[in-house]
Amino acid sequence: MTSLPLTPTSAAHGHLDCHYFNAGLCRSCTFIETPHRDQVADKEAWCVEVLAGHSPDAWLPAAVGLDRDFRNRAKLAVGGSAGSVTLGILDQDFHGVDLRECGIQAPQIRAVIPTIAHFLNGTGLAPYDVKARRGELKFVHITAAPSGDLMTRFVVRSQHGLDVLRSRGQELRALLPTATVISVNLLPEHKAVLEGSREEMLLGDSLRMNLDRVDLHLRPQSFFQTNTDVAIGLYNQVAAWVDEIAPSSLWDLYCGVGGFALYCAKESGQQTSRTITGVELSAQAIESAKISAVELGFDSQSGATVEFIADDATEFAEANLASGERPDCVIVNPPRRGIGARLSTALEDSGVEHIVYSSCNPLTLAKDLDQMPSYTVSQARVFDMFPHTKHLEVAVVLRRR
Repeated sequence: MTSLPLTPTSAAHGHLDCHYFNAGLCRSCTFIETPHRDQVADKEAWCVEVLAGHSPDAWLPAAVGLDRDFRNRAKLAVGGSAGSVTLGILDQDFHGVDLRECGIQAPQIRAVIPTIAHFLNGTGLAPYDVKARRGELKFVHITAAPSGDLMTRFVVRSQHGLDVLRSRGQELRALLPTATVISVNLLPEHKAVLEGSREEMLLGDSLRMNLDRVDLHLRPQSFFQTNTDVAIGLYNQVAAWVDEIAPSSLWDLYCGVGGFALYCAKESGQQTSRTITGVELSAQAIESAKISAVELGFDSQSGATVEFIADDATEFAEANLASGERPDCVIVNPPRRGIGARLSTALEDSGVEHIVYSSCNPLTLAKDLDQMPSYTVSQARVFDMFPHTKHLEVAVVLRRR
């Protein structure tokens, strides 16, 4: 298993110094003045407190990456004025704050932000004015793969903005030679969201995230953990736990683009004979997972059966458990709200021997565990996915009593 250092070299003797934070321009990294080592210790202590009613048999050391250059996705609000845009955040008065030198962004993202700003200035399009509800440019989203390849997305208000960017697509491709995906997203509504439902591709259709054991394919609206190195550690840890459990059948619920399922399809690097089913509501994510499975050799000729289904995780579990199908192990990786009462109850009543639960919200994890008293927590580990903030990922292994 790939392990991550408990104490990152870059943070061992201090904290990340940020001139934006020091000047009061951006306070998103709330705990940036606290040494990274202490941040992680505080997160571990909080998780121990929140899960006190479900105390694990063993807490593994936290998985920790760097405290800078770690963020693989920038969500940049466009501010300023036509011909003089800012890329960063909007302050309380909705004025643009330029954060192009932000230290937590991956270096390949930082490197292209000035180029993108120059390009947007040349379009003559005005940034969207939140108060006046006019203007075009809302956001730029940039995602970086370990290879250095980029996915760049422009979020605009109207068809006019889309048409202007489309007309300059050739120029944009020349300016961003590392971009394998370029798209324009249309968000006409005046509401506090980062993207709309309509996406027009100007280049490519998915970003290849080349991880250590699996290449995942991210489409413009796909979810992926924001910290690639720690995400790899999480995937490897869950795969190691599954190898210890050695199930012959496995469900990966809320599977996204298939990370957990595909990591668990190989035991110590070798294909297994496990039957693995990944379930995710997004049909696009499922199509991406299927591409990765074929690339890894999981097809009708391979020993392992890896299937991906577009369905609601709770409805899938309820229907299949009611029909008598019961896997040896279930992985759940829900959004912040947790798996909820219905799925918790279905698993509690299922007789499934093991559950691996990856959570980005210990509070909802604890609530879900309250609904599953037949399970005990055997192992737990914190993953410092979001340095300088209160957010974290915690994964636990549940064993039926």
